[in-house]
Amino acid sequence: QVQLVESGGGLVQPGGSLRLSCAASGSIISIDTMAWYRQAPGKQRESVAATTSSGSTNYASSVKGRFTISRDNAKNTVYLQMNSLKPEDTAVYYCHAGGYGREMPFQAWGQGTQVTVSS
Repeated sequence: QVQLVESGGGLVQPGGSLRLSCAASGSIISIDTMAWYRQAPGKQRESVAATTSSGSTNYASSVKGRFTISRDNAKNTVYLQMNSLKPEDTAVYYCHAGGYGREMPFQAWGQGTQVTVSS
């Protein structure tokens, strides 16, 4: 079983920055993709950014140029640096990871961390 634990959310003023972290633990052989999603009140969960084990990344158009995803493979940890935050970035942010465990492939979600952008 694989667990993801997120941290780093909070309240920030428009134009500010936050850094989210997500650490994976458990019976992990390898992690292929690590990603961040978000869900605002009354809206569907949407993809924010993703990164593969080879280092490739992709971003939602709404965050491109403001957010940066990175990972530390040795620590099974993914980060999301969020700059120039806007009120519309307010949401619960979820970490997702997919890869291979000791006995089978896995897909895991974190519990979510709240990001609120408000003056």
